[in-house]
Amino acid sequence: MTMMATLSRTASDLFWMARYLERAEAMARLVEMGRRMAMLPNTPEGHREEWLSVMAAAGCAKHFAGRDMDERAVIAGLVLDRENPSSIVSCLDRARHNARSVRTALTTQAWETLNEAWLKLGDITESAVVRELPQTLDWVKGRCAQFRGASDATMLRDDRFDFARLGLYIERADMTLRLLDVKYYVLLPETDVIGGGRDRHQWTSVLVATSALRAYHWVYRGDYSPWRIADFLTLNRACPRSLAYCCDEIVTSLDRLARGYGERHACHATASETVALLSDLDIGEIFHDGLHEFLTEAIARNNRLTAEIAEAYHF
Repeated sequence: MTMMATLSRTASDLFWMARYLERAEAMARLVEMGRRMAMLPNTPEGHREEWLSVMAAAGCAKHFAGRDMDERAVIAGLVLDRENPSSIVSCLDRARHNARSVRTALTTQAWETLNEAWLKLGDITESAVVRELPQTLDWVKGRCAQFRGASDATMLRDDRFDFARLGLYIERADMTLRLLDVKYYVLLPETDVIGGGRDRHQWTSVLVATSALRAYHWVYRGDYSPWRIADFLTLNRACPRSLAYCCDEIVTSLDRLARGYGERHACHATASETVALLSDLDIGEIFHDGLHEFLTEAIARNNRLTAEIAEAYHF
């Protein structure tokens, strides 16, 4: 194997390790959002539709197609199903596999945090997950946050760190967009209940799922209007889970890689164009043209950026 191939493999493993870890946490946030929405009084069909919308946002709808999915089955499928590539267990499996391949690129603290999480989650049963769902989801989110903290505190700021950061922020941007889309498009209420109690609860569930409720209240106080929540999670550069913040971080990492390797690629242009585009937008324009259409285009652009990064660095 040539040195270039070795470096490319390391970059790929770090990139996807970070993506899978962020996806595991995002899946925990999606399940939490589904649980909160299902707590509202509703018909069994309504609850089923809300859980189906969560599966759609997670990209798992095809995996569960044709099955009779009640709430317990959906939760088990999104948390423990190893045949579902987006389940929490599957994501942690893949993250650990990638991390093991680049064990020497990680610090001891980062590796041990990930390995311990993987070992413990493997012992959790379906009955325990259903019985203690909030605690299980909080544990998953906590372990992923602990890994990020260990990485931030101990890894050198070199290309290895930047490839991992790229994976993290590309995945985070994707899931924030999907969380918004599942509320606005899949769960769009009838006209006569827009702005009602159920609609408000669903929108605030998006903030809870992104751990942004307190930060949002700090900025907008008690105004939980849909356009302000959408603005906070797309265009607010101070919110660490917003699309704009993620894109800023992606550009920062790509710029460091460009300086280190002495060359720029299509991914650098795409990332910079996205930041410029977001800077020129306001939420009124987005809602006027269609939030769902904006989110769909942003997800497609994010996927294109992933492909361009892989091509540029020979993943």
